[in-house]
Amino acid sequence: MYTSPSAMEPLLPASAAKLDDLSLALLKQAATLDNCLHPISAASVAELLRYANTYYSNLIENHVTHPIDIERAMRTDYSSEPAKRALQQEARAHVNAQQLIESRLNEAPETNITAPDFICWIHKIFYEQLPDDFTVMQYSDEQAPLYIEPGIFRKKDVQVGSHIAPAYQHLPAFMMRFAKFYDLKQLPRQHLVIACAAAHHRLAWIHPFLDGNGRVIRLFSTAWLRQIELSTHGLWSVSRGLARRRQDYLAALSQADRTRESDLDGRGNLSNKGLTQFCEFFLEACLDQVNFMQALLNLEDLAKRIKAYVALRHHGAIPDAAPLREEAAYVLCEALYHGEVARGDVPRITGLKERTARSLVSTLIKEELLQSTSSRAPLRLKITATVGAYYFPRLYPDIS
Repeated sequence: MYTSPSAMEPLLPASAAKLDDLSLALLKQAATLDNCLHPISAASVAELLRYANTYYSNLIENHVTHPIDIERAMRTDYSSEPAKRALQQEARAHVNAQQLIESRLNEAPETNITAPDFICWIHKIFYEQLPDDFTVMQYSDEQAPLYIEPGIFRKKDVQVGSHIAPAYQHLPAFMMRFAKFYDLKQLPRQHLVIACAAAHHRLAWIHPFLDGNGRVIRLFSTAWLRQIELSTHGLWSVSRGLARRRQDYLAALSQADRTRESDLDGRGNLSNKGLTQFCEFFLEACLDQVNFMQALLNLEDLAKRIKAYVALRHHGAIPDAAPLREEAAYVLCEALYHGEVARGDVPRITGLKERTARSLVSTLIKEELLQSTSSRAPLRLKITATVGAYYFPRLYPDIS
């Protein structure tokens, strides 16, 4: 059982050309992604991505709650089935945790996200919102249930698969070493992307909490990517990339748990080869998701899909959805392009008379296709999980 933080060396893989290439490609592609949309429209997409990110992060843990059900949970519209309701509550906690992390980093951008107190805070804001069934663990029939304390390091030694995590009494030392080495302000800029992948594994290896480590680590990695401006607007989800290759993700984590194979496998206790392969997998998953969202956020193609959705509604081709006027497409696309639409501009945009234009706006707000902070405020695009399936095909599974 590990008692010394040196046991998790190396903390960065040795120099590798493939990792450098992946890092540069990710930096380049992510920079173009943030310029795809008007910032206000990007914020609407980011809200949808929180649901998708939650869905995929929970899916990795074999907890399935579709984004539509997550969205219902955010409105406290829970299922009458106890098991499904509990999963909705779990998903709501995850979405809220994402929002709290984003708010904290916006308000205090200098926050050290690798510090133990920040990582414990992520666990706390997630677990303190969970239903009771999710805060109790049963390790065996012989033992009494163990209660998970939000934001508190585990007080028990654990084994995850074949990996025996560090002794619980020594977790503070491991976490301090983790914080000091991965401090974003101390790392050379050229190492920040690769270090995100390495830190993802090493935090999983430490396994600081009794439960919830996977979700906390993925929330932590999302915060890291945000801090180094790889996901400033939240327009892509690393959890989607990991969940789409779930078995490969779990296998890569396990490979990086292994100890050094020979003198040619680095100089630390753990395998440099295993860590390198995990980092390659992680960065490939990130790059895949950036490219995927880049295609979906192509402005011309996105506008076509919005128009196609309105056409389906106009012709009554979507079950249980009321017909829409064709002119709705003009207003929605105007909001997409410019972020906001002044209410007084709708007659000009649509060619409708003022009274009819007001009626159309009311319908679009009622149908949750547009949103506004007041009856006179400008109109902004709203993208619910239901309409998101049409605007962003393949972002998550269709349940229709």
